[in-house]
Amino acid sequence: MRWGVPVAAIAVIGAAIGAGPVIAAVSGEPVLPERSAEQLLADAVAATHKEGGIPPMSGTVQQTASLGIPALPSAGGSSPLSLLSGSHEVKVWYGAADKLRVAMPTQLNETNLVVNGGQAWYWDSATNTATKLKIKEGAPERPATPVPQQTDLTPQQLAQRLLDAAGEHTAIRVINTAEVAGRPVYQLVLSPKEEGSLVQEVRIALDGETYVPLQVQVYAKGSAEPAYQVGFTQVTFTPPAAENFTFTPPAGAKVEEQEIGFESGKDQRAEHAEHAEHAEDVAGDAKVVGEGWATVAVLPFDADALAKDAAKAPESESGEQHGPGGFGAGADPQALIDGVLQSATPVSGTWGSGKLIRTKLVTALLTDDGRLLVGAVTPEEITKAAGLK
Repeated sequence: MRWGVPVAAIAVIGAAIGAGPVIAAVSGEPVLPERSAEQLLADAVAATHKEGGIPPMSGTVQQTASLGIPALPSAGGSSPLSLLSGSHEVKVWYGAADKLRVAMPTQLNETNLVVNGGQAWYWDSATNTATKLKIKEGAPERPATPVPQQTDLTPQQLAQRLLDAAGEHTAIRVINTAEVAGRPVYQLVLSPKEEGSLVQEVRIALDGETYVPLQVQVYAKGSAEPAYQVGFTQVTFTPPAAENFTFTPPAGAKVEEQEIGFESGKDQRAEHAEHAEHAEDVAGDAKVVGEGWATVAVLPFDADALAKDAAKAPESESGEQHGPGGFGAGADPQALIDGVLQSATPVSGTWGSGKLIRTKLVTALLTDDGRLLVGAVTPEEITKAAGLK
């Protein structure tokens, strides 16, 4: 996980602001110096250029999702699937780029990710398992998308993804100042220019002193409340104690090793494409239709093959399946697929027929000719993309 505001992305956004600065309103409380959107982005660049990146910090992050997704099988409190609905709390300690700890407490248990220099551990108290992590050499980074991902557990991570996706397709402005976790913040607003996007706007709260993102809110069109929000409820910009970044497996704990990276997903997509080559009228290689926030990804899809691939996921010594959802995903892959498909709506058009799945921020279309189309767009945009074979 990378932290902080991306320097390159900020430069791109600054070029997209256009003529005439937009000045932050300072008429209300708290009072902060007037800054245009361009100045704020420059301040954020300067902050991340400091030696060591963003300042050491620790705090409590609350993540809330109200995406209107179909009911999913129970996967346990530590599963990334659990982050797709309801409210969750995460404890964060950040000492430097190679010193961080993220803890997610549940009702009776807790999971911890601890990174300290060249060592990384994942601890799951529910299974009494400590997993030593190793990053695959040459593993590619996950591509940026303009919608929240299950691994975006902190405002810095989600802000980074959103800023990476901004550019000529995004209108940027600064609105009134606010307060997050007891600290005054500027509010930077990103609005998609594409009419077909389901996203109304994204609000990024930048700390008035350090310019570190303290909160990200994603609003769906037609909604007064954010469909997705992650932000600090408590934060302190002081170096965390060194013991926060040390981890020793408790006596009696199961100790495992696992290599992580994103190559496995790439391999899975390639295998799915191989299955699809034998079906009639199936889409070819994965492609992208549209631009900016109205981008639609089109790729080969075979539900049966996907379930078989998920079922082959390796199990830990404790018998828990490490599926595509991440450590301790715990969900039955076939039950998950069946649950999603049962909630889908049958649709058809000149492009053919299929099943449509819609949430507040994402629309997906599974076509009968073996394609999956997904994007933060309206159903009209999805079906339009389905006609471009």
